[in-house]
This record gives sequence, structure tokens and C-alpha cells, in this order.
Amino acid sequence: MPAAPSPEIEYRGLVARTWDLLRGDTSAWEDRPFFRRLIESSGQPALDVGCGTGRLLLDYLRGGIDIDGVDISGEMLALCREKAETLGLKPRLYEQPMEALDLPGPYYTIIVPSSSFQLLLEAPVARQAMRRFFAHLQPGGLLVMPFIVFGAADEAGTALTRERKRADGAIVRKHARYRYDPVSQLESTDEMFEVIVDGVVIESERSVRSPATRGYTVDQAVDLYQAAGFEVFRIVSGFTDDPFKPGDEVFTVIGRRPVA
Repeated sequence: MPAAPSPEIEYRGLVARTWDLLRGDTSAWEDRPFFRRLIESSGQPALDVGCGTGRLLLDYLRGGIDIDGVDISGEMLALCREKAETLGLKPRLYEQPMEALDLPGPYYTIIVPSSSFQLLLEAPVARQAMRRFFAHLQPGGLLVMPFIVFGAADEAGTALTRERKRADGAIVRKHARYRYDPVSQLESTDEMFEVIVDGVVIESERSVRSPATRGYTVDQAVDLYQAAGFEVFRIVSGFTDDPFKPGDEVFTVIGRRPVA
């Protein structure tokens, strides 16, 4: 079958339906306990921005954390609700873009996992999202966002193929190519998703996004926080308590809405 045209919203169709399968077991990912500790120390309710199919949200709800979820993809949220039902959970989920958040709130902690903030390509949109985060936080509340650091390997271009078997025996395969432009600080992606039965591709979708993701330096990320009114008090390496240093692949910025 020919590949379907790239959808306007990335996280739908085959991308959404194969998301969990292609990611595999995420229970040991370092961000899971990292965000949990910050939520428990900063306070609840919390908000998971870009919650997707509920990788963190459902785990936290099962652990007794009061947390809402928001995502731009209705299909990803539908999958999250299906998973929640099997677990006996009833999450509060909202379908909204992060730059136009209008939720009941307010929250004591907002997390933006998986570097989802970097999907906002235009600076005015990113700044507006930061203002909406600020407006949804209680005074003293935390905003926690990780940022991927692009490097020389990303500039040269990378390719990967990932393959998983579904419960019905079908093979799900993802071919992807990524390239980062250090001048524009933008990454472009070309991804093909296929479902294969008995060696025959029965369904496929191609998603080409150019650009797809924006890179940030630490200084640029801090400027975003401060321009929105946040106090930045920690910048850590990945999902640890260690200070960020050159060569690290991820830095996480932790900022607070001032108490007064």
C-alpha cells in the first residue's frame, strides 16, 4: 500500500497507534522517578504537558499523585483513556496546545516531559506557552522542562530502524532520518511507519517535518523562563541532581513562579 500523506498533527494515525509498542518498556527510564520526586516536593495537583498515551501520568495516578494531563493529539488522549480504563483510573485529560492552555488549575507543579516544548518552532509561540505555564502555576509552583542538546552527530544526520512485534503477530517497523541545522537551530525529520504481515506491508504512513524540532542553548532556555517571570534556581544534567556540563545530552531547567 502507498504511504498515506503526512498528517497536519504528527501524533495521529499509525504514529499514535504504534507509539507505545515502538517505545517498548519505559518503566526504567530515569525521568520517571525524577519528575515524581519534584512533584512530591513541590506539591499537587500537578500537570503533565504533552502527556500522550499516559506513560508518566497513569503511573503517577496509580501511585496516588493528583495529576492532570494535556496534549494536542486527540488520538493519543483516546489511547490514554483506554489504558486508564483497564487500570480502573479516571484521569482528567484536556486536548489543548500548550501555547493556549486554559485549564481549571492552578497547579503546584507543571512538567513538560520528553522535550515536548522543543516542538514549538516559532519564538513567539514558545514565549506564549511560557506565559500560559506561568499563569497556571500557584505562587511558588515549579515548571520543569528537559531540553535535548543537539551535537555534531545530529548535524551530520542520523538514521535508525526500529521493529517490534504486535500481539497479533504483525510486525511494526519505523524507519527514521534526522538532521539538525546549527545555524537555524532546527531539526528536520523523515519517518516511515509500516505494518507488515507475512512479509507484506499492509499499511504505511510517512511523516516528513522540516523543521520538526527547535534546539536551545542553556542560556536561551533560561532567558525564556526569566522573560515569562520565572526564577530559575536549578539546571541539572538529564534527570539527575548533578549540574549540567558540556557534553551532556539533556539538560533540565527547574524554575519557580515567585511567591510574591
